[in-house]
Amino acid sequence: MKVIIVGGVAGGASCAARLRRLDERAEILLIERGPYVSYANCGLPYHVGDVIQKESRLLVASEKLFRENFAIDVRTGCEAVGIAPKEKQLTVRDVKTGDIAVLPYDKLVLSPGAASVRPPLPGIDLPGIFHVRTIPDARAIRDWIERGSEFLTGMHRYSGFQTVKPNARAVVVGGGFIGLEMVENLVHRGFDVTLVEMLDQVLPPVDREEARAVEAHLRRHGVHLALGDGVAAFRAAAHGAIDVETKGGKIHPADLVILALGVRPDTTLARTAGLRLGECGGIHVDDRMRTSDPDIFAVGDAIEVADFVTGERSLVALAGPANRQGRIAADVIAGRNSRYRGTQGTAIVGLFGAVIAWTGASEKTLKRLGHTDWEKIYLYPNSHAGYYPGAKPIAMKVLFRKSDGLLLGAQALGEDGVEKRIDTLAAMIQMHATVYDLEEAELCYAPPFGSAKDPVNFAGMVAADVLRGDMPVSHWTSLDDGFLLDVRDPVELAVEHVPEAVNIPLAGLRARLGELPRDREIQVICRSGQRAYVAASMLLQNGFKARTISGGMLSRAQNFLL
Repeated sequence: MKVIIVGGVAGGASCAARLRRLDERAEILLIERGPYVSYANCGLPYHVGDVIQKESRLLVASEKLFRENFAIDVRTGCEAVGIAPKEKQLTVRDVKTGDIAVLPYDKLVLSPGAASVRPPLPGIDLPGIFHVRTIPDARAIRDWIERGSEFLTGMHRYSGFQTVKPNARAVVVGGGFIGLEMVENLVHRGFDVTLVEMLDQVLPPVDREEARAVEAHLRRHGVHLALGDGVAAFRAAAHGAIDVETKGGKIHPADLVILALGVRPDTTLARTAGLRLGECGGIHVDDRMRTSDPDIFAVGDAIEVADFVTGERSLVALAGPANRQGRIAADVIAGRNSRYRGTQGTAIVGLFGAVIAWTGASEKTLKRLGHTDWEKIYLYPNSHAGYYPGAKPIAMKVLFRKSDGLLLGAQALGEDGVEKRIDTLAAMIQMHATVYDLEEAELCYAPPFGSAKDPVNFAGMVAADVLRGDMPVSHWTSLDDGFLLDVRDPVELAVEHVPEAVNIPLAGLRARLGELPRDREIQVICRSGQRAYVAASMLLQNGFKARTISGGMLSRAQNFLL
C-alpha cells in the first residue's frame, strides 16, 4: 500500500509516524512545500520575542529522523498541485526547479493547513508588514527588528547611560491567539505596542466580560487598544515607518506591523479534486477523517469539524486536534475503527504573567444557536489554600444545562492554577460529565497546590445548588425591578457600590429582616457571591423571595485584577 501525505507540521507528520508504527510494510511518502517537515509554529511568537532564542529549538522532527527512524520518504520543497482521484494520481512540483512529477497512491492524506488572511488593502505589501505563520516568517521579523528600517537600524547607537531612548513602535492587527502573543512578545522586545481589532473585544472565542478583563490587563501593561475599528490602509512614512490607517480615520504610526487576522483553510487541492467542501469553507470529512472520496483523507486546519458540545460544524485551527486527527486517519488507513469525537476548542493564552483559558461552548455561542436550556455561574476561588502563601484568585465562568446539569463550557482567568482547572473541565466535558460529577471529583490537594474543596469541586457545588433550587441566581445583565440588597460591610462600599442598593451587613441581617419587602424579589449582592448566598438562603427560609447575583461585585466590575 502506497500512502502519500501532503503537508507536515502537526497533522501530516503525526499521521506519517503513527501509520509507520501500525504498518511496517506500507510505502509512505510525506511531501511538504516548505523547508521544514515538522516544526512548532505555536512557538513562533516566543521566538520573535527572544524567549526561545535558537531557531533550531522550533524544529520538532527532521527529514533525517523520519527516514532513519521510520523509513518514511520525506520531500521538502515539494508542492502538490493537482489530484486525479479516478486515476489515484497526485501531481507535484519541485519548488526550486519547477519540475513536475505524477505520483500514484493507494491512499492520500491532505494536511495543507491554512493560509494567513491577507486582505487586499492599500499598502499591505510595504516593507515592515509581516505574518507569523512559518519559521521563515519569524526569521524575517527578527531580522527587521534588528536592521529593517532606518529607525530600527539606528537603535543600537543608544547606550545605557543615555537618559532617553526612543521607543520603537509596533502595531498588531488582530486580537486573536497569535495577535495577543505577538503583543506580549513585542512589549518584551521593548516596543510600544498598539493592538487594532475590528471587533469590539479581543479573543473572539470568549464571552465579552472575560475579554474585558483581558483588555484591562493589557492596558495595565502599557498596550494601547483600538477596538471596534478595522484597518483601512497602510501608508509609507518617514524613515521607513508605516502609518496604519483605520476605517474610523485614526492613524497609528509603526516601525513594525504584524498581521494576525486569522487563517483560511487551504482547500486548493480539494477543489481541484472535486472533493466536497463544508458550509464554513473547509474540507468536509466524516468522523473517520475521510473526505467525499473514500481513498482521500484530510486533517488539520484545512478541515471542518463537528463541535463536541453543540454539533455545529466549524473551523478550529489548533495543534492538539490536528495531531489527534492525523493519528485517527492513520488508524483508519491501517484498518482500525478509530473515530474523531469532535473538537471543543480548548485553548489558553498567557499574557504578562496571567492566563486566560477556555473549553466548550461560550454563552454567546449558545445564544447564537438559539439554545435556552442552559445556565451560568461566576465564581472566584483561590488557586490553592488561602492560608498558604501565594494564593491567587481564579475568575471562573461555568455553563451547564438546566435540565440535567450537563457541563457545556467554562472560561477562567488568573495568575495561577488556571490551566489545570480548565484541563480538568475539558476532560470532564469529553466524558459527558454533569455539574453533579464536578461536586464528587476527587482531585489532588496539598496547601501549595489546591484546596480541600478544589475550584472544580466548588464550581460543581455552586451549579448543583442552583439546579436543586438551594441557590436561585440572577445576573447583572438581566436584573428586573427587584429590591437590591448589599450584604457587605460598610467599609467595602467605599471601594465600589451600587447606588440603588440597600446595605445591611450579613452579620446583622437576621435582626433587620423587618426592613425588607415581602412583595418584591430581593436580589442579594456581596463581593464575590458567597455571603450573598448565605443571606439569600436565610431570606428564603424566612418566607422572602430572594436570588443571589452570581459573582457579586466582581462579575459586575468586569475588570477585576488578574
